[in-house]
Amino acid sequence: MRRLLLIIMHTFTEGKFDIAVIGAGHAGCEAALCCARLGLKTVMLTLNLDSIAFMACNPSIGGTGKGHLVREIDALGGEMGVNADKTAIQMRMLNAGKGEAVQSLRCQCDKNAYHREMKRTLENTQNLRIIQGEAQKILTEGNKAVGVLTTYGGIIEAKAVIVATGVYLNAETVTGELRQKSGPSGFAPANYLTDSLIELGYDVRRFKTGTPARLDSRTVDFEKCSVQSGEEQIPPFSFLNEKATENQRVCYLTYTNLDTHKIILDNLDRSPLYNGDIQSAGPRYCPSIETKVVRFSDKERHQLFLEPEGLDTNEVYVQGMSSSMPFDIQRDMYRSVAGLENSDIMRYAYAIEYDCIDTLDLYPTLEFKKVEGLYTAGQINGTSGYEEAAAQGLIAGINAAFKILGRPPFILDRSEAYIGVMIDDLVTKGTKEPYRIMTSRAEYRINLRQDTADFRLTPKIADTPLYTHERKQAYERRLSLYESALKDLNNRTNKQLAESFFKKHELTGNTAVTYADLIRRGCAITDICKHFNVFGEYPAEILKSAETTVKYEGYLKKNAQQIERAKKFEEKAIPKDIDYDEIKGLRLEAREQLKRIRPLTLGQAGRIYGVNPADVTVLIVWLATRK
Repeated sequence: MRRLLLIIMHTFTEGKFDIAVIGAGHAGCEAALCCARLGLKTVMLTLNLDSIAFMACNPSIGGTGKGHLVREIDALGGEMGVNADKTAIQMRMLNAGKGEAVQSLRCQCDKNAYHREMKRTLENTQNLRIIQGEAQKILTEGNKAVGVLTTYGGIIEAKAVIVATGVYLNAETVTGELRQKSGPSGFAPANYLTDSLIELGYDVRRFKTGTPARLDSRTVDFEKCSVQSGEEQIPPFSFLNEKATENQRVCYLTYTNLDTHKIILDNLDRSPLYNGDIQSAGPRYCPSIETKVVRFSDKERHQLFLEPEGLDTNEVYVQGMSSSMPFDIQRDMYRSVAGLENSDIMRYAYAIEYDCIDTLDLYPTLEFKKVEGLYTAGQINGTSGYEEAAAQGLIAGINAAFKILGRPPFILDRSEAYIGVMIDDLVTKGTKEPYRIMTSRAEYRINLRQDTADFRLTPKIADTPLYTHERKQAYERRLSLYESALKDLNNRTNKQLAESFFKKHELTGNTAVTYADLIRRGCAITDICKHFNVFGEYPAEILKSAETTVKYEGYLKKNAQQIERAKKFEEKAIPKDIDYDEIKGLRLEAREQLKRIRPLTLGQAGRIYGVNPADVTVLIVWLATRK
């Protein structure tokens, strides 16, 4: 339901800026910092200074696929990885037993420290001003964004506007029969901006997400749970940081049981997800405990991770048990779990519904197709997760700044970064539910390993202020070590030592081999280093990167050929003013989809739902005749 705009009788000019960023969540922080660091006068508008970089859900950064995004953000001069390293209390490498392409860093952070550190960074960044206030309207002249009107009458003049409002737009929290107009964790919602977005032409829809309860650690019997310790010598997120993070806290593992499931099933009529009170689309890959119990009825238990929210609080986050059940049912649910029998809930779980937009209305730069200079980033774009939001904020910030500076758009290809995969998915395919990045979404994931993010992406910012002296030194040092390690791996082994190595590992064939040959035969670099007493001068992560490159050399070459072939389509631009109704031979579905999305290249056109290879061929022929 649309709301009436708040009418302000008296207005005043708050200031003139190059870029205005609405929102101070993970997307807004990256956007504002990026624009300011690129030398543009920037203002960031936030509902509450205490909500800057607030971790409303799990106080963790990274995870499968997400860890890749954090390292790519860092490689492009972003702040999330730096801030996560500063506030980490436990580090782990997920999927360590699987291939290197799907291994991802995950960091449990101190929730309050993360907020404080990011706020401190923002407050001390040159060219950046922070204002507490609510945006009411995007101001435009003609077809161009020119500023923001606040609910208190302040007019912020700007050459570009980035909307990064997270889950705050017309937000409502739902717990059982209780529905409240509220943002996450009790913060105020943003009640007025949605109307302005609709008037500008955005297609607005409702999405939903949720969070579990927080328990008082003093009332949890951790002896009944399994300890989940952090890992030692895990590399940090930021390439600027060479020091491994110290683990300061442990997490715990416990499980739901049949009693838990019975409590949930017996009370589904009181669940907003099942009694019709919540009808908006929720995250498929992070379902509530009610959904897990119903959908996987054959399972007798589900994993629950008990994770500390910080070093200065007793709050424990119960990962895996998000819920919108009524308060009394939540109490019974949690207390049915081993170790939680006497637990006290400090913050009850809730679901939250909010407004977001259809990303098919965006260019790959995240600029709105209908209003020049207006960008969106983060959960307003239908994504879920801090990392997805931060990545979009960074890209929106770079593109808004580049547009003002007269530079070409900054667009990452699917073969270059997980950021490119995510944004291409959003603007080409759209999303009907909160979008989450996953390694399975990347067709070239062996090329997009988290350990090579700086080698792939840092050169792209080399001619900008984001490429600081500190980053330049770190990048050049890592690249030099990596290239040197690759070269040394192709040296021949000592024949006598090779013979004993072959015998020890039951290898056959000629022992006159290189270290790289041994890797290709499945030998671990750690075994090679120990037996031959070599490569001790290289940092562990550099040596691991070189080993992985050698191991997957064949796949990397094959992918390079596929990428080169696909590049021809990505470089073939489609005119923005093309009239698809004039092109005979296009199927009706393809014509409607092409008109709706208006792809920029043949490559993007081929990835649109409803456009098949025959339609692309028709486009190729038509474009060739109109050269």
